[in-house]
Amino acid sequence: MIVVLKQNASELKVEELMKRLRGMGLDIHQSRGTHSTILGLVGDTSAVDIDALHALEVVETVKRIQEPYKNANRKFHPDDTVISVGDAKIGGGHFGVIAGPCSVESREQLCSVAADVKKAGASFLRGGAFKPRTSPYAFQGLRGEGIKLLLEAKKETGLPIVTEIMDLSQLFLFEDVDVIQVGARNMQNFEMLKELGRLHKPILLKRGLSSTLQELLMSAEYIMAGGNQQVILCERGIRTFETATRNTLDLSAIPALRQMTHLPIVVDPSHATGHASMVKPMAIAAAAAGADGLMIEVHNDPAHALCDGQQSLTPEQFAETMQAVNAVLPFACR
Repeated sequence: MIVVLKQNASELKVEELMKRLRGMGLDIHQSRGTHSTILGLVGDTSAVDIDALHALEVVETVKRIQEPYKNANRKFHPDDTVISVGDAKIGGGHFGVIAGPCSVESREQLCSVAADVKKAGASFLRGGAFKPRTSPYAFQGLRGEGIKLLLEAKKETGLPIVTEIMDLSQLFLFEDVDVIQVGARNMQNFEMLKELGRLHKPILLKRGLSSTLQELLMSAEYIMAGGNQQVILCERGIRTFETATRNTLDLSAIPALRQMTHLPIVVDPSHATGHASMVKPMAIAAAAAGADGLMIEVHNDPAHALCDGQQSLTPEQFAETMQAVNAVLPFACR
């Protein structure tokens, strides 16, 4: 990191700044030029608050020459991270598929879908107990009862369960949940991320609707800085000007993230496209691009689903998608 000081900056203020930076364990290389003075900071600058430095009257500008995320950075962790839950694995050459209904509606619906997706090759069962909906009048999920039903489906099928938390007040209900999902709207809920960092279970972190890849990794860093290194990144499409799809699936995020981080990367073509007919081709494309897994919505009766039926596959369509994805995996870019 380099800090460019303003011309005619007070020597006293500069000394105070340098003392403060050295107190953070940083070495300082000072270069005095004709028009400006530059401080080169050497050491772990991940904890340095750029905005706080910018606010100082002696500072002209601050530039990072090293990524601010350390725990998630591939430079510090060259080997791929593998997330294991029982026999299911994601990352490091292990391709994991998370499948199930958008929302848990009933025991019959969930257990039926769980059995079907397991038969087709899914390694995790997803299902929304708490549902963040744009309209306050839409189905909001079965909440605690939904988690109980997920645990019943797990008992019947053996599939680890993945479900979304919406607020820290719900955390006590997630004690037996295998993978806690943080949705796109909560990607930058930093208090939630810090609390999840104290847990010892995998967190599936979805990219925000308008977030950059660095912002996604910085959110992962919040979790990892708390001690929880089990983070799975999820590309679920971003908001653009295009209206033909629900979101725009950023497949370029897969190879880009592969270079930036060691964390597993899964893709959610259901939320990205919003159309069941587009899920299969996008799932194939994501697998070919080198994703570590997929997250796909499956419903036994999409036409009557209480949530996102238009983007849900039937069990038969999911089985066909799995066959196509498995066919391209040997040729995937990694």
